[in-house]
Amino acid sequence: MKYNEEIVSDCIDLLKELIATPSISKQEEETATILSRFLIQNGADINRFGNNIVVYQKNYDPQKPDIWLNSHHDTVYPNNGYTRKPFSPDIEDGKLFGLGSNDAGGCLVSLLATFLHLWKEELPFNLVFIASAEEEISGKKGMEMLVKKLKPADLAIVGEPTQMKMALAEKGLVVIDAEVTGKPGHAARDEGVNAIYLAMEDILKIRDFKFKRQSHYLGETKVSATIISAGKQHNVVPDKCTYTLDVRVTDAYTLEEAIEELQVGLHAKLTPRSLRLNSTRPLDGHPIMKAAIKCGIETFGSPTLSDQALIPFPSIKIGPGDSARSHSADEFIYIEEIEKGVLGYLLLLEKYVQLIK
Repeated sequence: MKYNEEIVSDCIDLLKELIATPSISKQEEETATILSRFLIQNGADINRFGNNIVVYQKNYDPQKPDIWLNSHHDTVYPNNGYTRKPFSPDIEDGKLFGLGSNDAGGCLVSLLATFLHLWKEELPFNLVFIASAEEEISGKKGMEMLVKKLKPADLAIVGEPTQMKMALAEKGLVVIDAEVTGKPGHAARDEGVNAIYLAMEDILKIRDFKFKRQSHYLGETKVSATIISAGKQHNVVPDKCTYTLDVRVTDAYTLEEAIEELQVGLHAKLTPRSLRLNSTRPLDGHPIMKAAIKCGIETFGSPTLSDQALIPFPSIKIGPGDSARSHSADEFIYIEEIEKGVLGYLLLLEKYVQLIK
């Protein structure tokens, strides 16, 4: 497939328009409309589910397997460290600045350009372009809703800034609310059981806790205490103390197994907020792995969460940009990274086609 500079240039202009339009999670209506308008202008039929945009390949054949090209168009809030205007898509020294430029606008428009290069081609599969909402908050009206509405795919290529390295697996997430129960008493007298002190014992154990099993790709499952709250009056021994745990779970554990192992020896009762965001596992033997080898793509295990956690069939995570820039002040992506991203996606799909024919 010949690289079309005009398509890529148009998609970069689209990214500028997306950056200039605030699209905080759950507030993506305007960017969904911008994406829809762009695709309609390019001859596509739009399927809109809330703020999610889905476009099918021309001459879609339901007998063929589907491959999803997915990235998200929502962003986090701009942080206080910005020295530039977060919604101003300025280009300086080959860098396109602006909130969402790196995470994940560059990936989104690179996948869209890839789709537009290939969507009229005769392929052994159907390409489905998906611009998802609510990714930054793992919301229920983003990818979770889409997997219930769309035909299962043989493969999903999830666009996140990985420097075009391929994440074979990513850590899952479970947020745990922990509650410690003591006994109230007067602070002036030696009475009661102080729930804060019990929680402190827990937190010291958690600080030094090591999960027993490790993952070949993702290393250790990690737990961090991030919030603590107790007491209402200075003169009352608190009988309740709550704290929150952020647990990044590798493919060596299910979320339930990680909670069970962590619970042992703690005073607190552990209650997970959700069991939705599981780790993803390597696709050993899948043709996309062989295609990556033929392309010379470096592989790794990702510590960060994405829509991949909500996709219940084979998936990989790969895209232009650098995860270290995500959620940072004065976020940017190099224009060259977007251009090379499109080339990288096209080559990967070309090798994939050769392997499955």
